[in-house]
Amino acid sequence: MDNNFTLTKVPVAVKQKPKGIKRFFKLLVQQRALVLMSVPFVVWLFIFKYLPLWGWTIAFQDYKPGRSFWEQKWVGFEHFKFLFGNDRFLLVLRNTIVMSLINLVLGFTTAITLALLLNEVRNLTFKRVVQTISYMPHFLSWVVAAGIIQTILAPDGIVNELLIRLGLIKEEILFMGKGEWFWGIYGASIVWKDVGWNTIVYLAAIAMIDPGLYEAAEMDGAGRFRKMWHITLPGIRPVIVVLLIMNIGYLLESGFEPQYLLGNGMNMNYSENLDIFVLNYGIKQFNYSLSVAASIFKTVVSFILLFAANNIASRLGEVRLY
Repeated sequence: MDNNFTLTKVPVAVKQKPKGIKRFFKLLVQQRALVLMSVPFVVWLFIFKYLPLWGWTIAFQDYKPGRSFWEQKWVGFEHFKFLFGNDRFLLVLRNTIVMSLINLVLGFTTAITLALLLNEVRNLTFKRVVQTISYMPHFLSWVVAAGIIQTILAPDGIVNELLIRLGLIKEEILFMGKGEWFWGIYGASIVWKDVGWNTIVYLAAIAMIDPGLYEAAEMDGAGRFRKMWHITLPGIRPVIVVLLIMNIGYLLESGFEPQYLLGNGMNMNYSENLDIFVLNYGIKQFNYSLSVAASIFKTVVSFILLFAANNIASRLGEVRLY
């Protein structure tokens, strides 16, 4: 019997993955529940975020209310030239950047520090009390919060009274009347109001870290500080990077309510930001073209900063938004 024989390969049909548009529609059908859930948000996004972009044309016109689109006079980049040649706008831009950096730095450092400290607390009752107290100011409107801050810092307020009784000052200080102090007051106000709320996402990220890592580090003789530095912080680093990228994109969004409510004629050279500038020199004076030009500048800069921060994070090997 001849044992010599050859094996022939039988071709097997391999099911190839659909590519391009076919794959897209297949995923669309598979995830139809998520797609249907996102429809209301997409509609809202289109109506309130993308549809109003048509109004950007006002920045290139000498816009007059009551005239049709075709009756408006086109002036090109005249409003942008006026903005960048205006000393007041440059001063307001400085205030906006400084207050945004204050908000960014203090917001991150205080929230991360508080989250790390709360994670080390073993007494659950004390931990919950601290969390509740730190969360409460976030739920106050800025109208109420600004009233509390102004009352505390008033000439007859508790801060002046305490400083006089301690012998640190001899007469009352008008805190809200000193422009150079406004940035410090703003930073302290932001921390007081939002530090507790900002810790929630970090505490949630810390809760996702494998407890076995802490046990292994403890067996190797690591103390609390070393476990915090080598396990907790690296464990929440992706969350920190993502939030940092998103906040850098809002660098020119220093807020409106705290500056508007805490600002006055004596500190306006330090409290006025881009949003208040748009209100005072654009909307109140019916110069809508100027206000839209300032808003376009803010949006374009935010867009560039967001993509730049995202690209830098990707090049450094960190997580990115997309």
